[in-house]
Amino acid sequence: MIMNMPPTLEQNTTRRPTCPACLRTRLACFCEWIRPISNRVELLLLQHPLEQLHAKGTARLLHLSLARSRLLVGEVFDAALVAPPDCRTLLLYPGAEESAPELLLDPAISCAALRLIVLDATWRKSRKMIHLNPWLQDLPRYSLPDPPPSRYLIRRAQQTHQLSTLEASLLAIGRIEGDAERYQPLLQAFDGFVQAQQRQSAHGQTNPPSQPRSNQARDRHSV
Repeated sequence: MIMNMPPTLEQNTTRRPTCPACLRTRLACFCEWIRPISNRVELLLLQHPLEQLHAKGTARLLHLSLARSRLLVGEVFDAALVAPPDCRTLLLYPGAEESAPELLLDPAISCAALRLIVLDATWRKSRKMIHLNPWLQDLPRYSLPDPPPSRYLIRRAQQTHQLSTLEASLLAIGRIEGDAERYQPLLQAFDGFVQAQQRQSAHGQTNPPSQPRSNQARDRHSV
């Protein structure tokens, strides 16, 4: 299910052949870095429409790799459709001194019964998304103390502890499940994705963004 779908990358760039899976041009295709993984905690990625247009975004690579994941595009979402009460839902966002730790300590709740929501947006846009979706404000929050250094070298971070959407999501799921090793193949492939993006940028081969970029770092999560 895709909500409030903006123009696709094809429509916003020149008419070059586009990969139907990753939606990038053939030169920028990242399908070789996809690593299929069976995750237990369900991942729900809510992507701001402007992020869908950026070739250096990590959310789609993450979505195409994790078996239990959904990627929805928009700013306003219907909670009943997006996050039905079949799972206990957490929001990956700062401010986790609330009920999330207690929820995760409940032995009656298995990882398979948990859903993690991640907002794929700039910090300014993510705050707007939370404002526009009051139900997100009501969710228990999960944060990531003491994150490792980011491997995401192709987008500027405002603070050293900020991670890409892919890194933050995998770190959170790995910690919740108690099995971070399961996600190492995708993190290793992510290194290759970053290096490929660096090479393409050096040769001017990445898809140019269709709208002006702000001064704010994109696809970064403060944890």
